Amino acid sequence: MIRTWVASIVPLYDEEFYRFCCKQVPSFRREKAERMKGRQVRAQSIGVWILYEQMKKKYGIEGNTAYNLSHSGEYVLCSVSTEQNTKVGCDIEQMKEPNMKIAGRFFCPSEYEQIAEERRPASQQELFYRYWVLKESFAKATREGLALGMDTFEIALGSPSVLVRQPEKYPESYHYREGALDRGRLVLPDTGKGGPEREECRENTGSGMYRIAVCSTDTLIEEIIQADITDL
Repeated sequence: MIRTWVASIVPLYDEEFYRFCCKQVPSFRREKAERMKGRQVRAQSIGVWILYEQMKKKYGIEGNTAYNLSHSGEYVLCSVSTEQNTKVGCDIEQMKEPNMKIAGRFFCPSEYEQIAEERRPASQQELFYRYWVLKESFAKATREGLALGMDTFEIALGSPSVLVRQPEKYPESYHYREGALDRGRLVLPDTGKGGPEREECRENTGSGMYRIAVCSTDTLIEEIIQADITDL
């Protein structure tokens, strides 16, 4: 089973709370964060590890099971597997102006065409970032990351989205789960019965709009949970 949490790092902008959280993470992570320049990137580095450590405790995760981390803007994301021999990748991206040059160069022709043909700016933005996080999460699940080549696999958007073409060296079945954050409100589409989207909102949230995707060889990808760093 795959579990995924997302949390805002806004509370970590408070210096006293940031220092407290630094004491809760391993020294290598603390030292890495301290080498970074900028409040936000330091908060991301500490916040995402706090999320991972708390998820391990919550679900009794062993150290050698798969996990993946991601961060963007004011949010951090973590996916963990409760089973052995499972692959998992996750990605979160803050939605900005879609970069059609990147889509044309790195996406598959069918994916690029779907984005380019959308004339409504908000819909084009959503399509671009849906593809982006879906592709990133699969690449991270393979452990190759961006070295894999974003045009070596093709995705058909849906509920859920599916891989319709993938590299021969990764023949396993991969599965997706998606979500979105809209100014602090977590939106999770109903992937089972076509019902309305479920929305959840917590305090201490960030701003902006984000897309989230989780990809795994495990068929059981649980819903994304919005956590609060101050509760952890």
